[in-house]
Amino acid sequence: MERDPFKEYIRQSEPNIREKGYVWHTAIGLQAVDGLTPSKYLVETAIKNIEGHITIDQAQQLLEHYYEENPKHETSDRTEEADKVSARIAKLLLEKAFSLTPTEYISIHRKLFQGIYRHAGKMRDYNITKKEWVFDGATVLYGSATELSATLEYDISQERKFSYKGLSLNEMINHLAFFVARLWQIHIFAEGNTRTTAVFFIKYLRTLGFEVTNDIFAENAWYFRNALVRANYNDLQAGVHETTEFLELFLRNMLLNETNPLHNRSMHISGTFDDFEKQDIEVQKPDIEVCKQDIEARKQDIGIREQDIEVLKHSSNILDLYGPKLKNRTFSKKTLKHIQKLYDRFGSKKVFGRTEIVAELGVTESPASELIRKMLETEIIISVQGMGKGKYVFYTQQNN
Repeated sequence: MERDPFKEYIRQSEPNIREKGYVWHTAIGLQAVDGLTPSKYLVETAIKNIEGHITIDQAQQLLEHYYEENPKHETSDRTEEADKVSARIAKLLLEKAFSLTPTEYISIHRKLFQGIYRHAGKMRDYNITKKEWVFDGATVLYGSATELSATLEYDISQERKFSYKGLSLNEMINHLAFFVARLWQIHIFAEGNTRTTAVFFIKYLRTLGFEVTNDIFAENAWYFRNALVRANYNDLQAGVHETTEFLELFLRNMLLNETNPLHNRSMHISGTFDDFEKQDIEVQKPDIEVCKQDIEARKQDIGIREQDIEVLKHSSNILDLYGPKLKNRTFSKKTLKHIQKLYDRFGSKKVFGRTEIVAELGVTESPASELIRKMLETEIIISVQGMGKGKYVFYTQQNN
């Protein structure tokens, strides 16, 4: 993996450099909540600003000129969005002004997405649903379009009245988790809701005296979003209750410098990613017409899955590595297991093709080709040039 270029600036003792390193790291990291990856040009521009060679306004001007000179057919619309929004988030986080009001919240959305979304700074006028990986495709119940303004005003007015006096840090974190979860759940914007909420929340935390200058948001943005999702979903028949416990772990790491593990797989309603495999091991009673050969093959397949459960416990999990790329797609549990097994075998550096997949997974060429197609579509893998047709490697910033 490529060395994080912002780490050294966050560790700097010089306050101005440290602060700019933090805001850029956070701004770029937050793009992950929508599966976006800023360009190398944006990173280079950010470093020029951190080191004092250009101002934040000049950084934004450079980005505008860059995309004027690079037509959209040569660059990705979503990369342009990631770059411009990153720079705008950085500028907002460097500004000290803030008011805990609905107007401020809406203004942040407008400043972040003006010229990118037609509805920048406007409340949605229709109801929405979003399929969530955390819930196997179920959706959070978002605020009703007819009540958005009233709900936003009520939640923020209640927070303005709330007193933190006499509360322990644990009680403060519990309340903050509840507040940001409810604010996010209203979902007054059609797009960009999580990034807007994160910026608003960070600026609010500063007014409460929290420094918020570490890399938790930058490195766990998708966890933050999934934690918000888990804080707003009930399926009582299935034994699933809305909970702020995951959000509180995130806040404890950010505000108290704790080191609680933040794994997206732990938030899945099944319990953990391991449970996917355990559920797959459940074998239905075979039909009496099934021949002995098929029964033996099924037994062998179960053995492989039991071994893979142990592999998943000790390896980098694909849901942590490629969560933002996976969240908008529905993959079967078997496909997720296959992707995990390939990553464990080839990592982010080894080149492989269909032949290697067939050998590693024990599948035929047709399902191997289909798996390649799915991974290419979600940019989990990318094609490698100069090594013959049909060669791939797992995507990282370094090999992009």
